Amino acid sequence: MAIISEVEDESSTRPRILPFRATLDSSNPSSFLEKVFDFLGEQSDFLKKPFAAEEISAAVRAAKDKLRTAEKKAEKKPVEKESVKPAMAASSSEPIQVEEKKQEAAPIAPNKGNGYVLENYSWVQTLQEVTVNIPVPTGTKARSVVYEIKKNRLKLGLKGQDPIIDGELYRSVKPDDCYWNIEDQKMISILLTKQDQMEWWKCCVKGEPEIDTQKVEPENSKLADLDPETRSTVEKMMFDQRQKQMGLPTSDELQKQDILKKFMSQHSEMDFSNAKINY
Repeated sequence: MAIISEVEDESSTRPRILPFRATLDSSNPSSFLEKVFDFLGEQSDFLKKPFAAEEISAAVRAAKDKLRTAEKKAEKKPVEKESVKPAMAASSSEPIQVEEKKQEAAPIAPNKGNGYVLENYSWVQTLQEVTVNIPVPTGTKARSVVYEIKKNRLKLGLKGQDPIIDGELYRSVKPDDCYWNIEDQKMISILLTKQDQMEWWKCCVKGEPEIDTQKVEPENSKLADLDPETRSTVEKMMFDQRQKQMGLPTSDELQKQDILKKFMSQHSEMDFSNAKINY
């Protein structure tokens, strides 16, 4: 399997494209993952960052969610592709009109919560969630709030007034895991749970200013919050990567060394001085 990977060059703002080659053995996928982490360790500083473990675990969780979603949609009919009619060639006597593309606004730096402050609301995010805060007149009651959440759309406002937010979300959310409440009767807070929990949002609602996700500062990794299986896998991969960078044996190699030491101690009559041992 050959994968072309983009790695950011520290001396340039343009990414370097490096070849990554590895063979996936379905009976031992961990070996393939170790090679991926070796590649990351050699070609980037990603694994040295404090949030590396969290993003890796988030990727694992997101992959599991996608797999479950794919299994549920296995019986769903494929969506038919829209037919595209070929454009007619213009005659030589007719001038060709070319539409000028509007220059997109440059991304802006995120706030301390990795979001942005807008005129009517503000938002912050983690890899898993987006929190939206909307200031409202003091004394606002829950019964006067109009709230509607769908997979790709959010609408919120006060009865008798134009919506404060009404638009398509940057990415899909899990409606059943989204909640809202009024804090001190003057601030509406909405918690949106991301569908894809391995991506940073550039904006909350499409059409609003977009932040530069390259400048996002993730929270520190919290391995204690992970499920035991994911935590064990992440810890093992991180340990093996650190060992390899220091020229030390990996966890699998250490285990083999222990087995060999026990065997040698049980067979002291044998001479292992000239034995060639490969771990």
